[in-house]
Amino acid sequence: MSDPVDLGAPELYINRELAALEFNFRVLAQARDPDVPALERLRYLTIVSNNLDEYFEVRVAVLKHKHALGAAIPGADGLSSSEILTRIRERTLELVTELYGTWRDELLPALATEGIRFLTRDDWSDKQRRWLLGYFQNEIMPVLSPLGLDPAHPFPRILNKTLNLAVVLKGRDAFGREGHMALVRAPRSLPRIIHLPAAVSDGDGDFVFLAEVLQAFADEIFPGFQVCSTYQFRVTRNSELVVEEAEVENLARALSEELAGRGYARPVRLEVGADCPRAITEMLIANFQLEEADVYRCDGPVNIIRAGLIYDQIDRPELKFPRFTPRLSPAFEKGVNEFDVLGTRDVLLHHPYESFASVVELLRRAAQDPGVLAIKQTLYRAGKDSPLVDLLVEAARNGKDVTVVIELRARFDEEANIGLANRLQEAGVQVVYGVVGYKTHAKMLLIVRREAGGVLRRYVHLSTGNYHQGNSRGYTDIGLMTADPEIGEDIHKVFQQLSGLGPMIQLKRLLHSPFTLYSSVMGKIEREIEHARNGRPGRIVAKLNALNEAHVVEALYRASMAGVQIDLIIRGACTLRPGVPGISENIRVRSIIGRFLEHSRVYWFGNDGAPELYCASADWMERNLMRRIEVGVPILEPALARRVYDETLANYLRDNTQAWLLGKDGRYTRSHPAKGEAPYSAQQALLAAYSG
Repeated sequence: MSDPVDLGAPELYINRELAALEFNFRVLAQARDPDVPALERLRYLTIVSNNLDEYFEVRVAVLKHKHALGAAIPGADGLSSSEILTRIRERTLELVTELYGTWRDELLPALATEGIRFLTRDDWSDKQRRWLLGYFQNEIMPVLSPLGLDPAHPFPRILNKTLNLAVVLKGRDAFGREGHMALVRAPRSLPRIIHLPAAVSDGDGDFVFLAEVLQAFADEIFPGFQVCSTYQFRVTRNSELVVEEAEVENLARALSEELAGRGYARPVRLEVGADCPRAITEMLIANFQLEEADVYRCDGPVNIIRAGLIYDQIDRPELKFPRFTPRLSPAFEKGVNEFDVLGTRDVLLHHPYESFASVVELLRRAAQDPGVLAIKQTLYRAGKDSPLVDLLVEAARNGKDVTVVIELRARFDEEANIGLANRLQEAGVQVVYGVVGYKTHAKMLLIVRREAGGVLRRYVHLSTGNYHQGNSRGYTDIGLMTADPEIGEDIHKVFQQLSGLGPMIQLKRLLHSPFTLYSSVMGKIEREIEHARNGRPGRIVAKLNALNEAHVVEALYRASMAGVQIDLIIRGACTLRPGVPGISENIRVRSIIGRFLEHSRVYWFGNDGAPELYCASADWMERNLMRRIEVGVPILEPALARRVYDETLANYLRDNTQAWLLGKDGRYTRSHPAKGEAPYSAQQALLAAYSG
């Protein structure tokens, strides 16, 4: 009899911070793909840069803070915080090198071939230099406030992620002060990319980074001094807001106070130009109280993320993905009453292939329908100028009882959500902030309507994504509209729990985090294990953004060992190691990186021929399963369940062009068609199907 396998062994788990970092290499591969349109390649590059900013602002910042306090507890992978930080440093250096190599050696030439150029000082013609000097003197110089560093002018506070120059000077000023070092902070009011007019260029596609202009004309900023050299730098700070929710009287006020200081929180990363000498770097390190390991040298603009600003300035459709207009759901023909439709059938929406307008029109109908008594909605991210917010305000003014649960702690949307809450309250909407200690991440809309004969009926919209119209055009998500009485009753109870001080609730249909979602997922995995052990087929397919909950991973390992066939479609971080002999050889993990951000969460359990399929707001992550308000909804109509399975699971398992396959070593390999196999892209297949 063989010894039992230790499924808690650290070598069976990938570190979640390193797994999250790895995702960016897959995105960067899109920027390197010559088959991707040139401006889309640039957009992917800036997405990586933005992701890396947020990675340091939150993940690295929190880890460094815990490490400094000695409070970091090793996860299932067993790595200490010191070892994780070391590995993050090593892998980030590789990513930064590859990112700037892609920019310099691949993207700049590809864009130049299309007549789009980012010109450095060495590239400027005399005509362009004269124009830029005039632009500098008229538009830039008046708003600059250079700072000479001396005992009376100590090193200033530098705002998070802003562009700055360190300037080395020689000479004396009007007061006889000798100049050695000065700083130039680029005000946020200045455009980071300058579009040169066609009159001074060969065409309309020449751009210059603001940093290049500041460096070129630094002598104009410091007249009378000799400018010896200039160096770009940028600091990234901890952006995780910490509020002891149980100890504050007003969460919105407390968050507002924290937001005021976010831009000047503790530094975690320093980016400098590749040419920055050691003495200048050491001066910056000392003033930001960082270490050498926190410095990243950039062989190009330190704020390369700003290059993406040209995407919307250039009207060149051939350099972008083909235009796609989301299809209106065929269930809602022009002029149809949404309540009449939902009274007879459920409606499934697959974004972005189907338009988010159906959700907007449902809420519009509810705001204006005299029979609607109440509207309840959760808002995690809504975006600027959201039509949904306008309609909630209209509904309140039309006498509807409107309650909105706003998650104030939606990361990087806190300020916008506080403003949104104030606007809704001024319109008479009852606004609540959810539950102390638990983020409200569920996406729910509930409409209560009095029908003919006086009967009250509930109409529901549930989604795997945010109520954000912009995201609905770039993210894949599943939305369900239904008047199912049991689902409606469940949603009513969840809203009651969120807005009041409700007791534990029993739901008939929904999976509900932090109460039943985790135990239900674990129970359904165990059920597949029992099927397999009894000679029946065991099968699990799940599509998620991330998987890191150690007990779920262990359960999946046990399922694999029992013979359950498992396919996981995980866009981002996955801490499970597939393909380990005797443990996870029945598990396959793939990540799809394409035109749209894969965001829908779908769980499918074979259940010996009686499959169950859920669409959910939750990933299989510790925070989603344990520390958030989430819901998973079953797709009850067989035809709709089959559609979700075919489009979001089976379809993605066929992909052999945009799929990345995870190996047991924690690295991903891009899938390619086998010999004689036709190329297949899941997203392209859906675009074709919904365009037909």
